[in-house]
Amino acid sequence: MTALYCVFGNPVAHSRSPDIHHAFAAQRDEDLRYEKREAPLQDFAGAVKAFRNEGGLGANVTVPFKEQAFDLCDAVTERAGLAGAVNTLWWDGEQLHGDNTDGAGMVKDIRDNLGWDIQGKRVLVLGAGGAVRGVMGPLLAEAPTLVRIANRTEEKAAILARGFMDGKNPPVLGSGLDTLTGQFDLVINAISAGLQGDMPALPEGLLAADAVAYDMVYGSEPTPFMVWAQQQGAAATADGLGMLVEQAAEAFEIWRGWRPDSAPVIAGLR
Repeated sequence: MTALYCVFGNPVAHSRSPDIHHAFAAQRDEDLRYEKREAPLQDFAGAVKAFRNEGGLGANVTVPFKEQAFDLCDAVTERAGLAGAVNTLWWDGEQLHGDNTDGAGMVKDIRDNLGWDIQGKRVLVLGAGGAVRGVMGPLLAEAPTLVRIANRTEEKAAILARGFMDGKNPPVLGSGLDTLTGQFDLVINAISAGLQGDMPALPEGLLAADAVAYDMVYGSEPTPFMVWAQQQGAAATADGLGMLVEQAAEAFEIWRGWRPDSAPVIAGLR
């Protein structure tokens, strides 16, 4: 019997998730169908229920439903609890479970695929939205020296930073983009400028010697953030295509019990 999975979003037509999960399934000739489903903005819960009634086994969740997915779950993982958002759903009997694989996917791409160190490094994260909250737990688990969150609205960055200052984590600080100081070894961009427009004005000299720069979004051309980082002398830059595939591989392993090989899938999408 064909195993049914999907991705929920609105909009969702642009999603590459079906390509990724079908490529994973093909590695072991598994009978799997993965669909795009545009859930109504006002009835995400109804869309999830309908999918389950059709025999759905699990789902990915993208914007703007990750927080609603969290609220819908009967049980969530620790990292989903830290994120306050869920991007991976599955059922165990009648119980709906949720996880957030975004941070694990980003860390694996940075550490394993790109070979960049996080441990002992000074990390700057640009932006303070849900995408940042979703990756902070796994990022801090890699033991950087410090993490500074910088955002257009300093208060939002400070609130997010305080939420991760529990005495066990490395120092987490919040700043406004216009008051940002210091030098950093790894800069991660989650500002919604994405593939279009210009980067907000940032101070000169933020990149330490041999600093690297990572953009959570991806495209066929270097993103505005990657261009900025190259102009600032970054030793290397990368976009988030590997993160997209690695967070999907994490979800796939939850659903299917084995970890697919992400390298050929990243290369194929690239």
